[in-house]
Amino acid sequence: MDHFHQARGTCSAFSRLSLQFLCAPCVLSRLKIFSIVLLLVGAADLRAEPVPLDTDALATLAVQDHGRKKPFTTFAQETLLTMSGYSTLPAEDAGARKLSAEEVILDLWFKPEGWDERPVIALNFLELKKKFGLPEDRKLFSYKELIGQPALAELLDQTQKLRQAGKSDDLTSLQKEAEHLGERLKLFEDLVDGGKETVVPNPDSAEGRWSPIFSISEGGTVTFAAQFDAFKIWYQAYRGGDLARFNALTPQVVDSLRARAPQFYPSASSLQFEHHYMTLHPFRWAWIFYLLALLILLLTALWMKTMGYRLTWAVLLVGLGFEIYGLACRIIISSRPPVTNMYETVIWVSFGAMVFAVILESIYRKRYFLYAGLPASVLTLIIADSQPTILDASINPLTAVLRNNVWLTIHVLTIVSSYAAFVLTAALGHIALVMSLGDKRYAPAQAEVQFFIYRAMQIGVLLLAAGTILGGVWANYSWGRFWGWDPKETWALITLLCYLALLHGRLAGWWGGFGLAIGSVACFLSVVMSWYGVNFVLGKGLHSYGFGTGGFSYVAVFAIFEIIFVAFVIAWNKRQKVASQSMPAK
Repeated sequence: MDHFHQARGTCSAFSRLSLQFLCAPCVLSRLKIFSIVLLLVGAADLRAEPVPLDTDALATLAVQDHGRKKPFTTFAQETLLTMSGYSTLPAEDAGARKLSAEEVILDLWFKPEGWDERPVIALNFLELKKKFGLPEDRKLFSYKELIGQPALAELLDQTQKLRQAGKSDDLTSLQKEAEHLGERLKLFEDLVDGGKETVVPNPDSAEGRWSPIFSISEGGTVTFAAQFDAFKIWYQAYRGGDLARFNALTPQVVDSLRARAPQFYPSASSLQFEHHYMTLHPFRWAWIFYLLALLILLLTALWMKTMGYRLTWAVLLVGLGFEIYGLACRIIISSRPPVTNMYETVIWVSFGAMVFAVILESIYRKRYFLYAGLPASVLTLIIADSQPTILDASINPLTAVLRNNVWLTIHVLTIVSSYAAFVLTAALGHIALVMSLGDKRYAPAQAEVQFFIYRAMQIGVLLLAAGTILGGVWANYSWGRFWGWDPKETWALITLLCYLALLHGRLAGWWGGFGLAIGSVACFLSVVMSWYGVNFVLGKGLHSYGFGTGGFSYVAVFAIFEIIFVAFVIAWNKRQKVASQSMPAK
């Protein structure tokens, strides 16, 4: 009512002002002045920027999601990424701005009208688009476009029957993608119904199930009534577009919810810390600094070498600091080692490759480890940063088989660290093979790089052998047998044997440094199969906690490129050898 009376008073003042101007003798002059006043008022209105959402306040609102209590801001970002593949929703119109994750989730929660017609649900799988008759160049579709697809209902029915029959391993990629799409549609429904936003804590248990706010009735206890009244005002402020009032009321809503179970509600500092991690994006800063270090190293390769080398080290260590900080944040938030899903292993491989490169470079001081480690870390971090639908960055509780943190730390970290050493080995192998395409003046440098490949490969083989043996011990502890020819176990053994054969051939004199370089690139494909292929292509076995879908086309292109590259280098070197042998002696 106060706003209403203010508005009426303003209108009356403008009416009196206009009558004075019209009754004055110099009407034209007055009109000019009045026009200037209107222009100034309009300019002031244009300068007044809309009030933004107070995400710092929203971060103190806890949501129970996937068995974990997290800030609303984290919940919003992870949910939007899961549903759309974007951290911010692209604008529908050219002139419109992007919507933040918090705005999208709040709209779906408080103002869901019309959202069923907005493209917000991701569908990237080409075969599924063709089956539904949808445009193949689009990535986002509306709920209405997808929910009425008869082919989707048929695929989901097939998937459900196979799972009920215990034949989950027989699911096709099309059925798996349809199942994931069904999960995104269900997520949209839950957000609109308010059932996903479980913000009301359980007062009886720290691990108890939280409730949606809409489930609280006004006829409950005093605590319930206070929470519901605070929420109603908050809800109405957002519905009415009064973001200033909404922001001011957010702490009151949080306090009322915390009062329901203060002993189980996360502290504001822990929620703010996770919000800080989510907004900082430390791994993005890491690859930016790594890329900058690589550019400095390349640009100073021929001049100002000493100063450029030192500057490279300085920038590189800043990037490594960001990566260490990001890993520390994930450990603090999750209370576990950060290697329990594909996203985290990619991050750890980038970190491990850089650590090995730094250690070996500090020993040999030949630059080649930096030339190999920096691009390898940049590429892996960019992949992790740019593929949220394939590599889920969410921090979720561990599955039962992984809850023994001692074995998780020993076995999984050892295996993934071996992948990091092999990434560095493959990068050095590429450098050596590119050198082999040049003339003989690169021969001394090529020999050095081949020796460094041998050193990095020794680290990888040692870690992989130890990790495989420790995996057998953990398997006996968890499943009652040391070895069961599970696909993950089998491919770990295949990878180990590939590199052992490569090292043995080098020691036995079957091939020299060039053969070692070829093998370092070719054998890395076995790492890709063990690391990605078992989880994302085969999708079978007892290591189901690491399974996922997507990215097959990218990995296939990478594998084909590597095979072609190796074949080309071998053919080129054979041709050069034949040409040198056929040349007449001088």
